[in-house]
Amino acid sequence: MNAAPPSPLALLLDPLARCLPQDVARQVAEVKPDPSAQARIDELAVKSSAGTLTTAENNEYEAYVEAIDVVSIIQLKARKMLLEQSS
Repeated sequence: MNAAPPSPLALLLDPLARCLPQDVARQVAEVKPDPSAQARIDELAVKSSAGTLTTAENNEYEAYVEAIDVVSIIQLKARKMLLEQSS
């Protein structure tokens, strides 16, 4: 089975990840959301699953999801770089 091609966002973030020093890449790979932000995301997720988000809440939730996607891609690239450097 063929792997899906990288997303355009992932391709655009490649140069950023390659310029991270090893200590910064390690920190990026370990970043966790702020507890208050995570609590808000969890609250919006529950309301989304229940179908009770307002328009404003839906927009906020979508913004969080998009931000999480960006952070996740950067973290994945940082982890990949660290693995390649350790080999």
